[in-house]
Amino acid sequence: MSGGIKSWPVAERPREKLMRKGASALSEAELLALILGSGDAASGRSAIDLGRELMLQFKSLRALADASCLEIQQVKGIGPAKATCILAALDLSRRIREKEGRPIESFVRFTSASQVFEQLNHEFRDRHTEHFMVLLLDGKNRIITRAQISEGSLNQSIVHPREVFNAAVRQSAAAMILLHNHPTGDPTPSPEDLEVTRRLCEAGQLMGIRVLDHIIIGENEFYSFADHGQLQ
Repeated sequence: MSGGIKSWPVAERPREKLMRKGASALSEAELLALILGSGDAASGRSAIDLGRELMLQFKSLRALADASCLEIQQVKGIGPAKATCILAALDLSRRIREKEGRPIESFVRFTSASQVFEQLNHEFRDRHTEHFMVLLLDGKNRIITRAQISEGSLNQSIVHPREVFNAAVRQSAAAMILLHNHPTGDPTPSPEDLEVTRRLCEAGQLMGIRVLDHIIIGENEFYSFADHGQLQ
């Protein structure tokens, strides 16, 4: 179908189509067209033409959400205003996913690595850098709170036992669960992960604060050191 959207039959226009059939009836290009609001007057392309070009260029909404404003503006007809609208809409979707489950602090008791993964997977999976946090527990393994320790590639310099156990001592925690993500999507532990885990377990033994698990979150899967018998 050619020409501007206003020249289309009313039933085929994205806005009217959404109002009649709901958002699920629209293609990704049509939804992007509604976010863009208008086409490119210079080239005569409609908003849907731009939406289709975006999907052709980035292949998926996930890849589009990971792009920068400058990368999105490489598509002819997409300027700063349209690029920022796209990223804002996609980030709202990400924030909804982060809040899909109950906060981890509301659990009465930690029971499994899969339980933690189910609650935090949505929060971690779209992050582009490694984030390391600890879940702090009381003497009955009930979650007290979480503490963000570092951001960046996991190594001994940014995940130092002092930083980890300072948080535990301040909260009078009896135990903890180590948790970080792999932006690559593969949760298999690296040599650095293994070394950091070993050092923190040793420090925990000295401090009298048990390390119950170290969970690595990947793309819809996780790795549990406890489940693999790798905690000292």
